[in-house]
Amino acid sequence: MSPGPTRRTLLLASLGALTVPTLAACGVTRGDDAGSTRLRMMIPNSPGGGYDLTGRAAVRVMEDAEITSRFEVFNVIGAGGTVAMARLANERGNEDLMMAMGLGVVGATFTNKSQARVSGMTPLARLIQESEGVIVPADSPYKDIADLITAWQQDPKAVSIGGGSSPGGPDHLFPMEFAKAVDIDPRKVNYVTYDGGGDLLPALLGSKIKAGMSGLGEYAEQIEKGQVKVLAVSGEERVPGIDAPTLKESDVDLTFINWRGILAPPGISTARREQLIDLLQQMHDSTGWQEALKLNNWTDAWITGDEFGEFLTSQDERVETTLKELGLL
Repeated sequence: MSPGPTRRTLLLASLGALTVPTLAACGVTRGDDAGSTRLRMMIPNSPGGGYDLTGRAAVRVMEDAEITSRFEVFNVIGAGGTVAMARLANERGNEDLMMAMGLGVVGATFTNKSQARVSGMTPLARLIQESEGVIVPADSPYKDIADLITAWQQDPKAVSIGGGSSPGGPDHLFPMEFAKAVDIDPRKVNYVTYDGGGDLLPALLGSKIKAGMSGLGEYAEQIEKGQVKVLAVSGEERVPGIDAPTLKESDVDLTFINWRGILAPPGISTARREQLIDLLQQMHDSTGWQEALKLNNWTDAWITGDEFGEFLTSQDERVETTLKELGLL
């Protein structure tokens, strides 16, 4: 049995291609129609972001496990995922296309006034959940989360917060809810938008922002090397392998969880939807995917089909309500 992918190879898979790459493996499919035809995975942000990492990890596992042998992965960048969503909607009935997405894409469709809502696409599967992290450069003056909160409360505009999603996405919603929890008016938060973690990282390393609030899987290598440090995590529990408290441990009454999943275009047949879900089910059940979850500190959040569709509808409603409360809609 060949060894599973290391954290380094998973990260290189997400960071290594700046053009449209074709990922071809000389494996044997399991013989079903879905596994023996060409498939494409669209990534709705730049290389190095959370969707890129998740989508490429899923494809790599499917190839390595010989679930399918013909897969192309490509990035469609712009407007926080809205450009990719518009393309997905325009590919109505196209049965060889999937798209990695998550809470950030939900928010972007509202703030960019797009009609291509996630609840109007074909739901395949929700894959993962993960904590957001409060991340600062290694030489940051903020030694712990209390230092950051104190400075933020004193002058919210002076503490620039970077995030890899547009308004309405997780990296935006998290600092807004965090600010509210520590008695800062969310409208005073100096939030700087980047198109995914791949764009946020150089700004963080170059100290162009005071802190980043984003998913931790995108910064695993930099955290491990000590280039950045995590002051706190947003989930109910600490993240294994990361020396940082939860916000609740730090006397901040907030828990925030991000999620990611896979969509197909609208209008595909029920039979084809079930074939694609079956491919993802095989991926989810594989040893390689379990290793990917562990290496990237992702929490399994597996639901499929109609159940995922109901979840997407609830997320549309959640984000719309929050953005209205912030005066952004």
